[in-house]
Amino acid sequence: MATIFNSNVCIEFLLDVPATLSKPSKKWHSAFAKIYCSRTLLSLAKNATATNKYNRASRSLSYTCVNIEPLAENKSFRINQRNLNELVKETNLNQLQEFGGTPGVVSALETDISGGIIGNEEDIARRQDAFGSNTYRKTPTKSFFHFVVETFKDLTILILLGCASLSLGFVIKEHGLKGGWYDGGCIFVAVFLVVAVSAVSSFRENRQFDKLSKVGNNIQIEVIRKGRRQQISIYEIVVGDVICLKIGDQIPADGLFLEGHSLQVDESSMTRESNHVEVNRSQNPFLFSGTKVVDGYACMLATSVGMNTTWGQMMSQISRDTSGETQLKARLNKLTSSIRKVVLAVAFLVLVVLLVHYFKRNTTDENRNREFNGCNTKNDAVLRIVATSVNIVVGAVPKGLSLAVTLTFAYSIKRMMSGQAMVRKLSACEMMASATIICTDKTGTLTLNHMEVTKFWLGKEPAIEGVDSSISPWVVELIQQGVALNTTGSVYKTSSGLENEFSGSPTEKAILSWAVQELNMNMEELKQSCKILEVEVFSPIKKRSGVLMRKNVDNTIHVHWKGAAEMILAMCSSYYDASGIKNQLDDHEREKFEQIIQGMAASSLRCIAFAHKQVSEEENDDVDDLKKLDEDNLSLLGLAGIKNPCRPEAKKAVEDCQSAGVNIKMVTGDSVFTAKAIATECGILRLNQDLSSGAVVEGEEFRNYSHEERMEKVERICVMARSSPLDKLLMLQCLKLKGHVVAVVGDDAPTLKEADIGLSMGIQGTEAAKESSDIVILDDNFSSVATVLGWGRCVYTIIQIFIQFQLTVNIAALVINFVAAVSAGEVPLSAFQLLWVNLIMYTLGVLSISTKQPTCRELMNKPPVGRTEPLITNNMSRNILAQAMYQIVVLLTLQFRGESIFGFNEKVKDTMVFNIFVLCQVFNEFKTRKFEGENVSEWICKNKLFLGIIGIAVVVQVSIVEFLNKFANTERLSWGQWSSCIGIAAVSWPIGSQVVRCIL
Repeated sequence: MATIFNSNVCIEFLLDVPATLSKPSKKWHSAFAKIYCSRTLLSLAKNATATNKYNRASRSLSYTCVNIEPLAENKSFRINQRNLNELVKETNLNQLQEFGGTPGVVSALETDISGGIIGNEEDIARRQDAFGSNTYRKTPTKSFFHFVVETFKDLTILILLGCASLSLGFVIKEHGLKGGWYDGGCIFVAVFLVVAVSAVSSFRENRQFDKLSKVGNNIQIEVIRKGRRQQISIYEIVVGDVICLKIGDQIPADGLFLEGHSLQVDESSMTRESNHVEVNRSQNPFLFSGTKVVDGYACMLATSVGMNTTWGQMMSQISRDTSGETQLKARLNKLTSSIRKVVLAVAFLVLVVLLVHYFKRNTTDENRNREFNGCNTKNDAVLRIVATSVNIVVGAVPKGLSLAVTLTFAYSIKRMMSGQAMVRKLSACEMMASATIICTDKTGTLTLNHMEVTKFWLGKEPAIEGVDSSISPWVVELIQQGVALNTTGSVYKTSSGLENEFSGSPTEKAILSWAVQELNMNMEELKQSCKILEVEVFSPIKKRSGVLMRKNVDNTIHVHWKGAAEMILAMCSSYYDASGIKNQLDDHEREKFEQIIQGMAASSLRCIAFAHKQVSEEENDDVDDLKKLDEDNLSLLGLAGIKNPCRPEAKKAVEDCQSAGVNIKMVTGDSVFTAKAIATECGILRLNQDLSSGAVVEGEEFRNYSHEERMEKVERICVMARSSPLDKLLMLQCLKLKGHVVAVVGDDAPTLKEADIGLSMGIQGTEAAKESSDIVILDDNFSSVATVLGWGRCVYTIIQIFIQFQLTVNIAALVINFVAAVSAGEVPLSAFQLLWVNLIMYTLGVLSISTKQPTCRELMNKPPVGRTEPLITNNMSRNILAQAMYQIVVLLTLQFRGESIFGFNEKVKDTMVFNIFVLCQVFNEFKTRKFEGENVSEWICKNKLFLGIIGIAVVVQVSIVEFLNKFANTERLSWGQWSSCIGIAAVSWPIGSQVVRCIL
């Protein structure tokens, strides 16, 4: 036993795992301990067997000498994950009561309802070890091999591989391996390079979208830790966290309701039922990850995170599809399909003509032996005919359009991300080029969203600084109650006690800051001195919020309202003055208050009113009436004017959009006067535009129009004030019926989903709005919207540029090879040479063109692209035909008359045809990059990447002609011949830009 005891002590020492070790280190430590224990016990067993070899010992009772398993993960908590899952997932109220209700679970998880968890590194690590992290397993992303296989499915690639295989087999058989592998081998190499480039591009695009998806899913959540509200990543949520929820939030974990009011949750993502579920403390305290808050506010206790939630298990089985076909891709695929059909028809025609020509004229060989007897021909001759047809397909079928779209989207999305715009749907990039109207909110996008109370009116007089000293204490107490209790924000005092931190919406933070600094409000004391009975959460439709509370001192019940000044004023029948005297609010007095409100609104101030009413003793005794807040005969406490200055860059961004032919409409919930002042300052509204001109309208007025009136007036409207989300949606629908492409900037999920392009706000936007949008503006700045507009037009322009470039190559190659094949029985451009043009000119051409960046001078001074406008415009058709005709005439002349004109042999002639064809595409890249005829010399030196890509193409072309003669079937050229090639190709530049422009 002494030996066992000593071993046991040693083993217990091994099992003492330090808490600071990482998970992998703990697993290695545990594995080592198990191996050590097993070997020790085996050694003891052998010793015991040797000692008692001839003695038969009775079997002893089994017991655990040493437990080599690590401590249970939930050992440090009084509740484990299985119990938590049974509570929430099975919505088991009885079991919840056995644990002592929600307070019992809070205690078991070592958290605090008002203060949250400790939240230091050790506490977070302990909770993650016990209950897991708030992440879920993802389906594996598509591998590089997947994209290689997809590329090999292309019909042209398969035809080339078949032709290359036949060529290798027949030519090697006839000429031997040393001289017969060039034709087929070079095709294999070229196909390999094309496949590699395409697969790498698609693979990188897929990885980029995975990164963007991670950024988009990294939601910021408000939690309470160490008694302080703070924003953390959704991935940092742990079991025991107290999470603050408001309208529009996505619930980040499974949990229990702690406190709140009027909380309703949309569980359709889990149950597929559209009915909203009410969550409260007594009947239904269960909350589920992935659902959304549609009304009310609350604090919840996180009980399960990550893979321990139903939502996490669902999301781990879903793969994000980033290969969705956008409208532009669909149009390009349709164009490519049409061209492919024409090319295949031409290639088949050439094949038939050459086979008939061959069978009619070549029926005997050089020894006058018959080559064709109805069923037998020379394989090499027929193979050359088939190769000729394949060459036509290779040269004329566009293979770079899909790659152009892929690289353009990838580059543009990356640059837009650095410009504070995160693209969630690819279709939004191209649709922004067609946008004709942008409907935007005011707060946060056009304004700084840094709000401050700058004016306060008590009665009919403005309050001076040091408000609390000049106002009746009774009125000050009522205002403090109305601010502290009727809010979703909070005040946190730092450890020093000298500074306060405010949380909530910008409006809430401004009011709380003003009340603390000017009224000496102590929010915590006020909350403890009163009990909240009922809450009406702020509604964008009613534009107000209210609270019903009972004072602990005298048991009296009071109603407090806060909201838009004119809305609250309409509910009041009296008002308090500075001395605390209540005065009747007759029509004459009401008119004076309306003038005060209009005056503050005209100064670009958001006017917020506070009102109060004490519930009578008769109403106090009626418990049922306490469920509904009194809205009549209130007493006006005061008017607060909140300043929200315009962003300095907003006016410039609005002007850029207007110069681009995009009309800006501001839709806001503020009063007409505030909305008009802000719109005029931002340049949306001119000084001579007002209500009488139809440029400014209220939401209710627009809503009450008949359908015909709305359709007639909607385009003239520049500002819609006092609007609800339904008014904004109604305006959007009318604009779309008028044929406009509408982009909406805001926080209304239904409107964002209905819009052609929905742009949500990354800072102040709700998760419901972000999920419904196509693009997230990360900095909430309207200048970023103007940047998105520029990039949208840039994407569309780049695709048009590449279409022009590629169709020029395709048409020239098709006509040249067709004419040469039909007339001479052979083509001047081999399969390898055409594949080289596809690989280098398409790939490098796409890279050089897709890196074009938007500038206001180029793109923002043009009208929007029509929704149904064709991809190939008249200017593009003119340039394509001019360039293609020049190349066709020059190269066919060189093909049939080159030997007699220049006096060189056939090999040099074929090389010069190939060389001039490639160099024409080089000069065509310069032309198409500025295809509307702008001055190239202004930007050519600034585009180092473009010049570098062109330089690579030229160097490789020189190497093919001068050094890869056998491989590419070319002949070395003299300096004079190179000069002729460059000179002939250079002429194509002015042909497309100056000569054709003058003629047409």
